[in-house]
Amino acid sequence: AALEAVTVAEGVPALVAGAPGLPGLLCIQEWWGITPMVKQQALKLAGEGYRVLIPDIYNGKIGIDKEEAAHLMGNLDWMKAKDDLVRCAAFLKAEGSPKVGATGFCMGGALSMVGAQHSPDVVCAAPFYGIARSDLCQPETLKKPIEGHFGTLDDHAGFSDPASAQALQAKLDQAGVGGKVWMYEGVGHGFLNPTPDS
Repeated sequence: AALEAVTVAEGVPALVAGAPGLPGLLCIQEWWGITPMVKQQALKLAGEGYRVLIPDIYNGKIGIDKEEAAHLMGNLDWMKAKDDLVRCAAFLKAEGSPKVGATGFCMGGALSMVGAQHSPDVVCAAPFYGIARSDLCQPETLKKPIEGHFGTLDDHAGFSDPASAQALQAKLDQAGVGGKVWMYEGVGHGFLNPTPDS
């Protein structure tokens, strides 16, 4: 599989891999932007039999250091990002994907939950070390399965640390659809990202 550029409704730029009509999956970037790591994850997932779409939330911008990545995420229009995810999921569905899921990393993990909350086409989400703000997503109300993945050494308080992950599990239990949080021993935030700054 190879990634190719597409434009979704309303001019949302994206990259896709895998054949149209396969089960769809939104693969959502970290705060860095669409880095080689995100592309690698998307291609790996496409190789497992999915039509994978990476929404370009930053419109081509990449954070080259932590300060710039923080600036990009800090300036993100979360409501527009939410709308973009809804459009991207609808795009996959219109292409013929029978179902669409969402996954993402850090900021993208949080956004995968936002996609599950707001898109009628997203049937489940698997956030990695990122939890959406309560004004964007209320996991306790979701009737879609969420499977979260977090590290026991994550120190991003209120976003992906163990206490936040445990609070997410309690909300998923309240939702009553079998959502589960997985904790990985001995790893911190960004454990799937092999780059030194992760």
